[in-house]
Amino acid sequence: MALTPRLDLRQSQSLVMTPQLQQAIRLLALSNLEVEAFIAEEVEKNPLLESGSEGSDNGGDERGGAADDFPDDGATASDFDAEDFDLEPVTADQLMASGDAGADSPLDVDYDAETFHHDSAVDMPGPGDGGGGLDGGLGLSGIAGAGPEGGPDFDAMAAADLSLQDHLLAQAGEVLSGIDHLVATYLIDQIDAAGYLEGDITEIAARLGTDQAHVERVLAVIQSFEPTGVGARSLGECLALQAREADRYDPCMAVLLAHLDLLAAGKLVQLKRMCGVDDEDLADMIHELRGYDPKPGLKFGGERLAAVVPDLFVAPRGESWAIEINGATLPRLLVNRRYYLELSGNRRDRGSRAWLSECLASANWLVKALDQRQRTIMKVAAELVKQQQAFFTHGVAHLRPLTLKAVADAIGMHESTVSRVTSNKYLSCGRGLYELKYFFTSAIQAADGGDAVSAEAVKSQIKALIAAEHPKKILSDDTLVDLLRDKGFDIARRTVAKYREAMGIGSSVQRRRQKALQGKAA
Repeated sequence: MALTPRLDLRQSQSLVMTPQLQQAIRLLALSNLEVEAFIAEEVEKNPLLESGSEGSDNGGDERGGAADDFPDDGATASDFDAEDFDLEPVTADQLMASGDAGADSPLDVDYDAETFHHDSAVDMPGPGDGGGGLDGGLGLSGIAGAGPEGGPDFDAMAAADLSLQDHLLAQAGEVLSGIDHLVATYLIDQIDAAGYLEGDITEIAARLGTDQAHVERVLAVIQSFEPTGVGARSLGECLALQAREADRYDPCMAVLLAHLDLLAAGKLVQLKRMCGVDDEDLADMIHELRGYDPKPGLKFGGERLAAVVPDLFVAPRGESWAIEINGATLPRLLVNRRYYLELSGNRRDRGSRAWLSECLASANWLVKALDQRQRTIMKVAAELVKQQQAFFTHGVAHLRPLTLKAVADAIGMHESTVSRVTSNKYLSCGRGLYELKYFFTSAIQAADGGDAVSAEAVKSQIKALIAAEHPKKILSDDTLVDLLRDKGFDIARRTVAKYREAMGIGSSVQRRRQKALQGKAA
C-alpha cells in the first residue's frame, strides 16, 4: 500500500470551555465577598459596567445584584418546586452549556416593574422598629463579630497590625547597636509565630562567625523584651521567663518546670517528693503555671483575621422557613446602555465598534451569570432546608445523613454544580453560623434498625456525654459505645475513638489526668 498525502473531511463533537463558561463555573464557587471583589475588577475593566444602588438613574439596566427576584418576605421552604422560584426559563447547567454572550435579551424578571425595599435581612428594621428581618431579630446578631446589642463588636474584630518580628526589632533598636544589633536581628528572624527560637545556638553562632557566648548574651537581652517569654527554646524556658517576671521562680518552681513531662502525666506524688512541697504548695504552683501564656508570640500577627459573613439567612416563618441571600455584600450591577449608545454613535471605525460590542456582550453575560448564580444558590439552599428541616427545628442531634448526589437529583442539577454552590458559603440561622458543607454528612445505621443517622449527630452525642461525665467516673470508649447504643446509635468502639479524636477530645486516661490537675489548680 502506497503512502500518499490526501485530504479527509471528518465530523466530531467536543466540549469547549469558553471564557464565558469558565466564568460562570468560577462564580458558582465564590462566596459573596469574593463575588463583590470580582465585580469590582470587572467594573474597572469594562466601561459599560457600573455598580450602583437601587435609586441610581443613569440609563442602565439593573441586574445581577442581590436576590431581588424573590418577594420581600423572603423565599420559603414550604414548597420546593422549581416553579416557586421562577426557574423554568433556564437552569444553571443550561446557562453554562450555552455560552452565548452575544444575545442582548432581558431576563425573565422585570426589575423596573417592581419595587424592592430591602437588600437582605440586615437592612430590615429590628423588632423595636415595628418590623423585622427573616425572624425579626436575626440581623447582625447572626453574624460573627456582632456585639451583644446587635452592633459591631470592635474588640472582637480588632487584630494586631504589628507583627511579632517588627515589635521585637523595634525594642532591639532601642537597647542594642553594632554587632549586637546584627546578631539580634538574625535571632529575631529565627523566632516563630508562637515566640520560640528555632535552631541551635551553636549552629547560629557558626553562621554568624561569632562565639556561642556572644549569641547567648544577645538572646538573654531578647528574652527580656515584651511579650514575656519570647525567645525561649522550650516550653519550660518560656514558663521560667514568665515566672521570673512574676517573681515566682524559686527552687521548687525550677524543679517543677524541669519536669513538665511528669506534670503532663499526672504524677503528682512524684513531683511533690522531688519539689519537696505538700499538696497545698503543689496546687498553688500548678495554679500559677496555668496563668502563664505558653505561646506569647500569638498575641501579635501581621494579618487581620476577617470575620465570616453569612451568604444566606434562614429563619422560621409560620410552619415553613424563610430563606434570603445576604444582599448587603452584593452590589447591584448596572449595564449602562445609554453610555454604549453614546460611544457607538461617535465611533465610525470598525475596531472601536467591535470593542464596544464585545464589552456589551461581556457585560450582558456577567449580569446573567450573576443572576443565575443567585437562583442556583437559592434552589440548593431551599432543598438543604427541606432535607435538614429537623436540624433547624430541633438541633444537631436530628441532622440527617445527606449527600451531594441526593440534592442534585432532587433539584435536577449536576452533582458538580451543587458542590460548587456549597463551597465557601455560610448559612446563618437561629442555631448559629454553618458552612453549607456542614449539612452533608455520612450515614450511621441506627441500633433499632430504623433510619440511618448523621455522623455529626453522633459526634454531638459523644461530646455531650463526655461533657457531662463525673471527674471521678470518666467514661471509657467502651462505656460510650454502650451509652450510644442505648440512645439508638449502632457504632463501633474504633469509630467512637475516631470521632473523639477528630473533635480534639483526649482519651479517658488523658481526661482523668486533666480533671485531676484542674482539681489541684482550683
